[in-house]
Amino acid sequence: MAFVNNALIIRRELMSNLITLYKEGRLLDEIDRIPIKMSPRNNTPRGRCCIYKERAVLKYKMLPLLGYSISDEEDELIPLSKYAEDALNRTELNKNILTVVDEACTACVKTNYVVTNLCRGCVGRPCYMNCPKGTISFQPNGQAHIDHNKCVNCGICKQACPYHSIVYIPVPCEEACPVKAIQKDENGIEHIDESKCIYCGKCINACPFGSIFEVSQVFDILSALSRGEKLVAILAPSIQSQYENTINDIHEAVKRIGFADSIEVAYGAMETTRREGLELQEKLESGQPFMTTSCCPSYVELVRKHMPEMKSFVSSTGSPMYYTAEMVKEQYPDAKIVFVGPCVGKRKEVADNENVDYVMTFEELDAVFDGMSIELSPAKEEKETAPMPGRGFARAGGVISAIAQCYPQLGMKPLQVSNIDKKNIGLLRAYAKGKAPGNFIEVMACEGGCISGPSARLGYVQSQKIFKKAMGEN
Repeated sequence: MAFVNNALIIRRELMSNLITLYKEGRLLDEIDRIPIKMSPRNNTPRGRCCIYKERAVLKYKMLPLLGYSISDEEDELIPLSKYAEDALNRTELNKNILTVVDEACTACVKTNYVVTNLCRGCVGRPCYMNCPKGTISFQPNGQAHIDHNKCVNCGICKQACPYHSIVYIPVPCEEACPVKAIQKDENGIEHIDESKCIYCGKCINACPFGSIFEVSQVFDILSALSRGEKLVAILAPSIQSQYENTINDIHEAVKRIGFADSIEVAYGAMETTRREGLELQEKLESGQPFMTTSCCPSYVELVRKHMPEMKSFVSSTGSPMYYTAEMVKEQYPDAKIVFVGPCVGKRKEVADNENVDYVMTFEELDAVFDGMSIELSPAKEEKETAPMPGRGFARAGGVISAIAQCYPQLGMKPLQVSNIDKKNIGLLRAYAKGKAPGNFIEVMACEGGCISGPSARLGYVQSQKIFKKAMGEN
């Protein structure tokens, strides 16, 4: 879930600036000056020690926005203009999905437990007496001190302290990751283990320094359009939670970017509903106790990498994006398809789908609108909108609702798991033993569903209100 913070604002500002320069044909000439313009000599740094550190961080943050991993940097003296030139000319996508800007990742503690000045140096010394590793000593003033080279982060000292003077300080990205896919190296820099990562995107918005980025495909998309290639945008159902405008207004704005057409993924959601309902019926009749959804790519990755015992219970039905792409290929066989959504996990799903070529997030789409000065205004042409059950896939309970409407005879006993965190992973492991208290489980990585995706334009509270209005609800 995206919360408004300064790191997020800087990320969006950088992308908008890059798009503006691209539109005006000044990208190669002026990109190297962006850090100086955003952090001029007389300005107060926005969270860094000095403007020079801030400029360096801004430079490296532009690499993933241009479609590079930080590991792609060969020489720190190579100017951004060279990377931008290569980005505009490349024809192959970077295969990495996430990258850590190591220049920005420097401030988090290596040990989670710290003694504050609330310590009274008490005679009882329960922190010292109960530490299993002997990491606690006492300073001349009597206050306790933890040797962070020995501490194993068990937390016993915190529990034992009668004054609550020992505090737990999380490493935000590690704390947010439900599968321990991100860890520090010997230099204190976070690294993402893609053999564990489920691409839920929680780490991106958890990092208060904005050091974790998706490897963007925006400039690959814009370059393809500039070469005259036909591109069709397919919009995730949750797009209606991002703007007060109608879906037709959004379609028209997307087409002004240069897309040949813009189509709702909610149409594919109806095909997912049809197939998943039939599959559920077959599995229940065969004696299987329950079935889970399969439309959330992060959940699919979770099962594949961490919960193989759940695999037999996961639906084999394709996602709404999968079926929408098939429909578009029939209508536009010579077009490339761009999925537009709020989800990091879709980058992995798209990489495995031969019918979809690119991904653009809602955050990136909004930056393109801003950078190209495209305003959403009342559409001149009204086109038929997708059925409401398909559009409802955007929020938690949407899949359940759609199948219940289309297959009332199933007698579903549904369950919702909308937030893949450590607690809910434990719950799913328990269900995998075949003892779930329902027969159809909808699983979404994001709390509240896709309308609170990690790459959304708006926060959950605001997007929920907008989506309810779009669905004709009070």
